[in-house]
Amino acid sequence: MIAPAPEPRVRVDGKFFRLGPGKFFVKGVTYGPFAPNASGEMFPSPDQARRDLAQIQSLGANVLRLYYVPSRWFLDLLAEHGLKALIDIPWAKHLCFLDSAASQAEARQRVRQAVSACKDHPAVFAFSVVNEISAEIVRWSGIGRVERFINQLVDEAKNVDPQCLCTFTSFPPTEFLRVESIDFVCFNVYLHEPASFESYLARLQTLADAKPLVLGEFGMDSLREGERRQGEFLEWQIELAFRSGLAGTVVFSFTDDWFRGGLQIEDWGFGLTTRDRRPKDSYEAVRRQYQSAPHFPLPRVPKVSVVVATYNGGRTLRNCLESLSRLNYPDYEVIVVDDGSTDQTPDIAESFPSIRYSRQTNQGLSAARNAGIRAATGEILAFTDDDCRADEDWLYYLVNDLLRGDYAGIGGHNLLPPEDSSVAAAVLVSPGGPAHVMLTDREAEHIPGCNMAFYKWALEQIGLFDPIFRKAGDDVDICWRLQDARFKIGFSPAGFVWHYRRATVKAYLSQQSGYGEAEALLIRKHPEHYNAFGGGLWRGRIYAASVSGLLLRPAVIYHGVFGSGFFQRLYEPNPVSPLMFSTSLGYHVCINAPLLLLAFYFAPLVPLAVVSLGLSLGSCALAAAQAKLPRNKRRFWSRPLVALLFLLQPSIRGWARFKWRFTLLSASRPVPGEPAPASTIRDLPQTIAYWSDNRVDRYQFLEAVLARLNRANWICRTDTGWTPHDLEVLPHLWTRIRLTTVSEDLEQNKRTVRCRIAAHWTLPAKLLFALGALVAVTLISALAEQHPWVWMSLMILPLVFWMIEDETVQQMNAFAELIKLAATERSLVKIN
Repeated sequence: MIAPAPEPRVRVDGKFFRLGPGKFFVKGVTYGPFAPNASGEMFPSPDQARRDLAQIQSLGANVLRLYYVPSRWFLDLLAEHGLKALIDIPWAKHLCFLDSAASQAEARQRVRQAVSACKDHPAVFAFSVVNEISAEIVRWSGIGRVERFINQLVDEAKNVDPQCLCTFTSFPPTEFLRVESIDFVCFNVYLHEPASFESYLARLQTLADAKPLVLGEFGMDSLREGERRQGEFLEWQIELAFRSGLAGTVVFSFTDDWFRGGLQIEDWGFGLTTRDRRPKDSYEAVRRQYQSAPHFPLPRVPKVSVVVATYNGGRTLRNCLESLSRLNYPDYEVIVVDDGSTDQTPDIAESFPSIRYSRQTNQGLSAARNAGIRAATGEILAFTDDDCRADEDWLYYLVNDLLRGDYAGIGGHNLLPPEDSSVAAAVLVSPGGPAHVMLTDREAEHIPGCNMAFYKWALEQIGLFDPIFRKAGDDVDICWRLQDARFKIGFSPAGFVWHYRRATVKAYLSQQSGYGEAEALLIRKHPEHYNAFGGGLWRGRIYAASVSGLLLRPAVIYHGVFGSGFFQRLYEPNPVSPLMFSTSLGYHVCINAPLLLLAFYFAPLVPLAVVSLGLSLGSCALAAAQAKLPRNKRRFWSRPLVALLFLLQPSIRGWARFKWRFTLLSASRPVPGEPAPASTIRDLPQTIAYWSDNRVDRYQFLEAVLARLNRANWICRTDTGWTPHDLEVLPHLWTRIRLTTVSEDLEQNKRTVRCRIAAHWTLPAKLLFALGALVAVTLISALAEQHPWVWMSLMILPLVFWMIEDETVQQMNAFAELIKLAATERSLVKIN
């Protein structure tokens, strides 16, 4: 006889749950605890329980949250009614349990017993290993110790039943607790104002990051607020929770019948039914909302055009297109633009007849996306990559959040598919991957190109994607240009895609090389967003599985006076990004390589060389140790591989960035006209004055200068309001030239515009000169007695100085001539 197949269990699926092939959204109510029944259990009698479950089934609920571990008879009743249990495991968490080894052992035993008693039962949804630890106890015991103990409790449960889902239930006073091992995040929240409730849900989504978020308790007391207001309150709270992308809600409570602390509670009325199970107004309100959940009607349903630009993406394109053919959105089209693929991409795309497919010669990613935009008929344009597969509710949540916010565009998470490899998981937490940058819990500064959507009119207004970005960087450029045009970009935590990472180290490093090329283009186009080392300058916080810097300081938590704060928020320290400079190409070339070379000849430098090299290797090792590797993808070699990628990636990406910056600077060196006569910096005029009799103001003159700079392909950084100059140009690697202007009003509506031009060495120029000095001094100190000729090494310094000055003079001559042409264009006359 063949044994029946086990019933499918609820599992985590990105930001949601799945049961079998379909999603499982938690629509729950709390149940109990009740006065002990005849068997001493904190549950009603079996007859009463059966009547209750039938009433809960009619409510449209599918989960009961239980505060005591149920017996098998109750689980069987749940299964009979198609319900599941979120089981809280009670133990003495109201005491200072970490001060007692016996209390900790008892808690572990309670968890093991609870999971063993319910193991493999189809009515079990998940276990909560602890509910609402007092903030005072956490403060007393230490946050790290409490987090580690909760992790241990989850491990105890998983040791008994590896497939069970586990969480711990938190609340605002302990929102700072971060427990890595839980499967989903569960919070009890009691807020009575829609704006504050919705804002706090956005905050919780940020804390939950890539994990599902469940509202474990929320409700209102009908004795004090009235039954009608209770119903209205629960109605909008359920809708806001599901619109905010939560994986489920649990209303507190099913009934006013509540037994706690050995007493029957009489002076409260949070139940949807009275003690004798009479439905209140709130029962019907919750029933209506649970029938509509999770997909409440959108304010309107604009047509969406999904654009997939692909080039030799045959390995993953089929999965991508299959996912896009199953989206839960009523009005959308899918456009695939083949950018000259040479693999099986055309055959795969043409096997989907509902998809619009077009092919062009290889012109790059941005050009392919622009071709998709021109072919699109939708009001909204959504973009994903051929190595992604979309969640079926992807468009619903993106459009929902885009319509509800004052945004021109929106993005979401890109998550590692569960079937991806352990190497891909290591790549996920290595530097350089696609990440979102958040200004607030809802507004983004940057969204990755694999998951973004924009109003078509917004992209048309800023001129679509820039075709110079052939491999990457187009998403960064488009976000910055939209924000420069005063548009906002939102973030939808529930609108996610699965993103396959590079499966080999070689493929990952090749991708990073392409990113380096894109960064060179971005630095040229948006120099104000980069520092002197080529690192990006972000106003927001980067959210990525990889670390953007090393965490050397602990987080700070506001506990309130005497630990009494209701919202005790954690303020995480900014990663120490400068320390990661020790892994960069510039550090290896300018510091590590010279020190190692000189240490070979000069023994006293050996300790310094060892310390410098140790700093680079130690930073990589510490970054790998802090990386958040998925627990189910960890192998013994995972962190060493991550450390290796942290060592290699900055050099590979930095070299590609340097090569392209040098190529771009060489190719775009401007020749605006006749050369200026100056031959040294001293010969150049420090101030140039122009006279106008037609009231041309300084701002019009600066606009003319900027237009000339753009036509001549100069890299220009304009004043942001924080600098004492009007603009700064970067004509080459060694020099930056600054222009400051002032206007003088004269009689008879006449005006003088004065221009001050100043040249400064860039940081690379200063480092080059300092390196030359270091080499010269070290050689003289080490070898002067045996080899007097080494004094000639001092010639390095004037040679470097002459090279930089000569290049600076040429560029200042060209810049002065360009200013002259801009002045002539505005009918200004030079007066000195």
